[in-house]
Amino acid sequence: MTIIRRTLVAAATVAVLGASFSVLAQDIKPRIIRFGYGLNEQSNQGRATKVFAEAVEKASGGKMKVRAIGAAALGPDTQMQQALIGGAQEMMVGSTATLVGITKEMALWDTPFLISNPKEADILLDGPIGEKIKDKLQEKGLVGLVYWENGFRNLTNSKRPVTKLEDMDGIKLRVMQNNVFLSSFKTLGANAVPMAFSELFGALETKTVDGQENPYNTILSSKFYEVQKYLTVTNHVYSPWIVLVSKKWWDQLSKAEQKVLMDAAKTSRNYERKDTRDEASKAMADLKAKGMQVNELSPAEASRMRNKLTQVYTQIGNDVGMDLWNETQAELVKIRAQK
Repeated sequence: MTIIRRTLVAAATVAVLGASFSVLAQDIKPRIIRFGYGLNEQSNQGRATKVFAEAVEKASGGKMKVRAIGAAALGPDTQMQQALIGGAQEMMVGSTATLVGITKEMALWDTPFLISNPKEADILLDGPIGEKIKDKLQEKGLVGLVYWENGFRNLTNSKRPVTKLEDMDGIKLRVMQNNVFLSSFKTLGANAVPMAFSELFGALETKTVDGQENPYNTILSSKFYEVQKYLTVTNHVYSPWIVLVSKKWWDQLSKAEQKVLMDAAKTSRNYERKDTRDEASKAMADLKAKGMQVNELSPAEASRMRNKLTQVYTQIGNDVGMDLWNETQAELVKIRAQK
């Protein structure tokens, strides 16, 4: 009986230990973070996402792992935003322009000819104004971590070179699903068509639309040169991306886990901006080599476009709030006064 009893005790002990190890294994199972983005893995967006994923895994000691899912496999920006708000997806990076329907203040970044150069962009986005706009997202179920750079947007089309305002007339132009972009290009004479980015290449290929507008990097990585002949350097909008987190999911994290994500986001931001700017300087030459005809909008024509958009500026100011609009203009005056 003693031997049987000892055997039973030993067996019970092994079972308990086994169960404990099983629980422990579950406890140390890493958090998997689904991080969606729209471009392909070889793009600047894809490269920066990889930097973010590596920084998260290293800082968390492998307890947090980012599963990067590109090429809009989780849907367009608008669909991913709703997935984040509902808690069905953890993270994404996407255009600020597609957030305007959720947080109206994001329309500030769509203002044509607002930002003149990367220095102005960095100071404005990373400073109090950028933070104030990011903070508004939390009311809507999203947490904004950092702004990445998409870049200055330029115009391409398959119909004709655009060298003056009148050349915009009647061009069927894909724009983001955003009222500022719609009203801006309609005011400039284009037939503006809102469309998800994931549908764009096919629409250009079938001539459903004649043209689109994006930074050089995106034009190159998305191979728009295969279906677009003319590129006009307009630099009409500085376009940021924003790294977003589901607030439902974020609120479940410890402060230490939140810090890991924020620190990694800042690391990826610094990498992404440099990478994007380095690539943009090479992309123009690559696009010319691919056969695109490139021309630059003259300062006089850019000024004509700005003058045409006066009503759009008034509307943006009303939409985002005149206090924010005036604060932004004052900040830009300060930035431009710095030597």
